[in-house]
This record gives sequence, structure tokens and C-alpha cells, in this order.
Amino acid sequence: MTTNIGTIDRAVRAIVGIALISLVFVGPHTAWGWVGLIPLGTALVGWCPPYAIFGINTCGTSNR
Repeated sequence: MTTNIGTIDRAVRAIVGIALISLVFVGPHTAWGWVGLIPLGTALVGWCPPYAIFGINTCGTSNR
């Protein structure tokens, strides 16, 4: 599994993931906030399955 998510992309995913997860505790208290685990997880791992399928690479190098 190679890295296919760049630094800025990872930061945006982490922020969006944390914001969505915070909805579970602070916002409308619905289970939809747990969807934030997906962007947070991909940000932590550095690999996105749809990016791999479509050949997208935002990390800048293809040999990582």
C-alpha cells in the first residue's frame, strides 16, 4: 500500500473528519457524525482506496 494522499489533502481530511465526529457529541447528536471516521482514517493512514482505483495521487511523488 503506497501513500497517495499529500500533506494538504491529509490536513483537510483530518479537519473534516474531526468536525464530523464532533457532531456526535456537540451538534445534533446523530449517528451520521461517525462518517467522519472515514476521512480521519484515510488521513492517518495516508492512503485512499478511491484514489487508488482512479489513479489519483496528491502526494507529489509516485514512489512513496
